[in-house]
Amino acid sequence: MVRRYRHSTLPQWIILFIDVALFVISFFIIEVFRYGGVEGISFRAVIVKFIIVLMVTLLSFFFVGSFRGIIRHAGMSDILKILIANAAPVILFCGVNLVNNQFTPPIIPSRYLLSYRETVMLYLMLAIFMIILRLFMQRIYNDYFRRRRPVQNVVIYGAGAAGIIAYNALHQDLRTEYHVVAFIDDDMSKVNQELNGVPVMRVRNVLVPKFIEQKNVSQLIIAIPTIRLLHKQAITNRALDLGLTVKAVPHVSLWLNGTFSSNQIQDIKIEDLLERESIKLDNVNIVREVVDKVVLVTGAAGSIGSEICRQLMTYHPKKVVMLDQAESPMYDLQFELKNTHKDKLDQMEFVIANVKDRARMEEVFELYHPNLVYHAAAYKHVPFMEENPYEAVYINVFGTRNLADLAIKYGVQKFVMISTDKAVNPTNVMGATKRMAEIYIQSRSTEQTHFVTTRFGNVLGSNGSVIPLFKKQLAAGGPLTVTHKDIIRYFMTIPEACNLVLEAGAMGEGGDIFVFDMGKPVKIYDMARKMIQLSGMHNIEIKEIGLRPGEKLYEELLATKENTIPTYHPKIMRAEVRRYPLEAIDREYNDLWEVLETMDDMQIVAKMKSIVPEFLSNNSIYCQLDKNTPLPK
Repeated sequence: MVRRYRHSTLPQWIILFIDVALFVISFFIIEVFRYGGVEGISFRAVIVKFIIVLMVTLLSFFFVGSFRGIIRHAGMSDILKILIANAAPVILFCGVNLVNNQFTPPIIPSRYLLSYRETVMLYLMLAIFMIILRLFMQRIYNDYFRRRRPVQNVVIYGAGAAGIIAYNALHQDLRTEYHVVAFIDDDMSKVNQELNGVPVMRVRNVLVPKFIEQKNVSQLIIAIPTIRLLHKQAITNRALDLGLTVKAVPHVSLWLNGTFSSNQIQDIKIEDLLERESIKLDNVNIVREVVDKVVLVTGAAGSIGSEICRQLMTYHPKKVVMLDQAESPMYDLQFELKNTHKDKLDQMEFVIANVKDRARMEEVFELYHPNLVYHAAAYKHVPFMEENPYEAVYINVFGTRNLADLAIKYGVQKFVMISTDKAVNPTNVMGATKRMAEIYIQSRSTEQTHFVTTRFGNVLGSNGSVIPLFKKQLAAGGPLTVTHKDIIRYFMTIPEACNLVLEAGAMGEGGDIFVFDMGKPVKIYDMARKMIQLSGMHNIEIKEIGLRPGEKLYEELLATKENTIPTYHPKIMRAEVRRYPLEAIDREYNDLWEVLETMDDMQIVAKMKSIVPEFLSNNSIYCQLDKNTPLPK
């Protein structure tokens, strides 16, 4: 592609040669008119005059650089250069004539000079020839490549500056010939006008089946970089339902070197359709909580943990201790933060450790004495944990117990645990272990150490989530697999989730479980269908493969016996949950530890069910235990 682009660009010397040829033609046309025909021409005088005028013209061309532009991209700036390059000799020769005429006889014989009239006519003619030739060559070039490029009819949403820039960029695209059949705009003062000969129309007149079919439209380009998220989603969904491919012009701050080309037009991603308008949280509270504090983040290399670390670094902590057992992701995080926060290297510590290792955790607390703990370390994949309950309990339950006990021992002020909606009425081992972790830390709050839990649903783009899976399946040509056609999930962005964690840490008073207003749940089947539409590969199949062990059709943020009370933020609620006696928890968890040592999966899960009676397995080998699960005393 690079070679083709280079060979399709005329060298500068050829453009200069053509401009000189146009000058020669224009000059001799003017001279023929002056002498009334070829017969009356004084060839000696004309040759001398030609050489003088040619040298001045060449100097002007070189000085202005009128021949240095790429013809296929010629625009107003190139036309301006041509006008300047031709205006300079006009000013010079008119000035010379004015001075020369002050002397009698003239210093330079008039036959060797252009008259005022000749000067204006020559350079006006030359400028017109140069402009027309460039437009002609540009048209020939575009027509030549059109025969080799696929054709797409597109609609541009936005008739403002970004819309015009997108139109021009599409017109110059080397790979595809774009025909813009309409602009769409919500500003009624622009509707029924034309831009570059293209009509500006209303949404309701364009994004309808009749117009799309008549004009054979295949693509919608959203060219309003500042468009509101909900409006963008509505337009995108409407276009997808019409079978269109949807793309968007990025914000001007993301343009390469401040210029825009068609290859910078971005695909709309499924994440764009699932995002909500950014929720503004009270950063003042977070700053007050974090500034000049030593903060420990477990699971720091994960999707949530790493974003918490990024955000914490902006709140001026005394030190952020980042802990994870995953060596390679930790290396990546270290490399990133040391490059983005070069002035804060002394505020970062990176620790490789496992939260289930009590002795190692004790060493970390003894060394750093954290004021705050954000506990994001956990096993989270439902099918894996269903097959490995020993590891799920060891990490998620007893790893949390290690940290909670050490937090009290070393006087941590605030301990914030990241939980999940799968902990509510759990149907799988992973969700049950997170609920058990919630129960344990909720019972441990003291006046000195406050324990806080945050619950939220699936996180867009996190490791192992459904969207990366669908992207891999699309890249492989399909099919996209869903476990059940009716399965639904709540989604939120990673920054949203981490903002919630930090804000919850600031507002929590001990023993709190905070839940987040996550909007409407999303049907996974519909998500798969939209991802296929966004990819433009409409022949991809969606295959239903059945619920995985422990999976349920829908997730909840609250258990059936739980209620919520509002907080000062309308999107964050405090759950009122069942409280467990401290002595009973210690006894039950000690018993669980003894069962864990047997490494008998069935016994381990049975004990979990006795601690969390609402844990009823779904589509799992552990369903047989539910008949005999003892009722809570």
